Amino acid sequence: MYRTTLEQWYLLDAVVNEGSFALAAEKNHRSQSSLSYQLGLLQQRLGLTLLQQEGRRAMLSAEGHQLLAQVRPLLAGFSALEAQANALQRGERSRIDLMVDATLPKPLLFDVLQTFQQRYPHVRIWFSEIVRSETPDRLAENQADLWLVAQQGDTQFAGESLMSVDFVAVAHRDHPLHREPAPLNAATLARWPCITILDRQQQQQSEVNGEQAENWSFTTLSAAIEAVQHQLGYGWLPEQNIAALLESGELRPLPLLQGRRRSSSLVMHINEERLPANSAIAALAQMFIERVAQEKRIAER
Repeated sequence: MYRTTLEQWYLLDAVVNEGSFALAAEKNHRSQSSLSYQLGLLQQRLGLTLLQQEGRRAMLSAEGHQLLAQVRPLLAGFSALEAQANALQRGERSRIDLMVDATLPKPLLFDVLQTFQQRYPHVRIWFSEIVRSETPDRLAENQADLWLVAQQGDTQFAGESLMSVDFVAVAHRDHPLHREPAPLNAATLARWPCITILDRQQQQQSEVNGEQAENWSFTTLSAAIEAVQHQLGYGWLPEQNIAALLESGELRPLPLLQGRRRSSSLVMHINEERLPANSAIAALAQMFIERVAQEKRIAER
């Protein structure tokens, strides 16, 4: 039989976070005497002093620091368990299927996912990354809860414009294109393979039609970037995804006569059919909106 309880450790953590017995008791809706009794019992059963008073503030002893550090992951796990149980009781799904275009900047993506995990520890994210050409088919399948995908030409679909992604024409710094007289025109570019990103179906269709025979196509953005790094050709790549390579000089923008930069709009689309059963979907969507707005404010300074 365990000598201590999870509640006692939770109350200890509350006292440390609040800095006093009174504030911890108030926050947890219990009397200060009840809280003090539970922490006294905890220390008595362990035979250790976990808290010590420094002025008006309750501080952990060395032993308290060591033990509470081991207990905190258990507290977080139990909180997540109870949150998941509450969500199930309300009929909510404990999973969000998120489908994202490969060009969405990864620092932004994972910053949002980290924040979401902290606020909704009981909700799992099933993440899928797609390339631009897959967007219409994936939307038609309607198998995700939330999409952050590229707008396809004149094809319009319900959703909120989230951000623009800038593409730049680049090649490795040692690629022969950088030794050609500037500015580079279409005829000069045509002598070298262009690295493109296509899904498998489009690759097969291009082969049947005999289109873009001189181009090299890849089904992932990461592979396309590496192809340009290895001088297999040049390509229009999303600027934020290759920022480090541009800064280091490994990849250099091409001095084109025209069309040095291209822009694509990323749109957020929510599966309205699933929204009532999972309020966390709307919360995740709002986090992306707020994070993008923050990026814009920083860029405008």
